[in-house]
Amino acid sequence: MLLDPLANALSKIENYERARKREAVVAPTSKLIGEVLRIMQQEGFIGEFEFIDDGRGGKFRVALQGKINGCGVIKPRYAVKRDGYEPWEKRYLPAAGLGLLVVSTQRGVISHRQADEQGLGGRLIAYIY
Repeated sequence: MLLDPLANALSKIENYERARKREAVVAPTSKLIGEVLRIMQQEGFIGEFEFIDDGRGGKFRVALQGKINGCGVIKPRYAVKRDGYEPWEKRYLPAAGLGLLVVSTQRGVISHRQADEQGLGGRLIAYIY
């Protein structure tokens, strides 16, 4: 039973990384999972990913690069003010400047670095390092 599709997707990606697989297939899909994968790709944690329509909601095929040491969702989705990312970095990331937090803002899903540069607050969704 799937209670949190994003948590299942990130868990599958992390498990496949630890098993040194070249790719992972993530199903079911959602717009949020696609946005988180886009951020992971922009930051260099994963390679290309593609949507495959299988008639049952689709799935993502994700090319892995062996750069993920840990990832997961942040529950509950804490609200963060525009200048309040540092305590959350200390809580969820292993060291300063290593990894990123994924934040849902009024301008879409972005990394905490982009949100900090743009002066945006939002809700914490996930962490990747």
